Amino acid sequence: MNAKACIAVAGLSGFLAVVLGAVGAHALKARADETTMALYHTANSYHFYHTLALFGVGVLAQTRGSLWLKLSAGCFVVGMLLFCGSLYLLALTGLHAMLAPFGGVLLMLGWLLLGFSALRPTSH
Repeated sequence: MNAKACIAVAGLSGFLAVVLGAVGAHALKARADETTMALYHTANSYHFYHTLALFGVGVLAQTRGSLWLKLSAGCFVVGMLLFCGSLYLLALTGLHAMLAPFGGVLLMLGWLLLGFSALRPTSH
């Protein structure tokens, strides 16, 4: 994923995180129990954190092109979809997608690749 795509996807992801945060705060809160709300809050928090991380990767990639940054961005995007998406799905519908562990591993890998990118030579 190139720098412009990272920033564009981060913008869309941030928009969705705000929308889904509002859904949780207004629509879901009225009908959900405490455990469901905690699950939803976790999904939304991780969604926001990793949206900001993706944005940061995009900004870095504008000045420091790197395969490691591209891989980090991909891990963040797919990790958010699997981790946050499966938690949102569980909280909103009760369906257990069982994808959160895979998404969590990808989010962790995204952070490692981001850190590793700082130690590697740049490639423009």
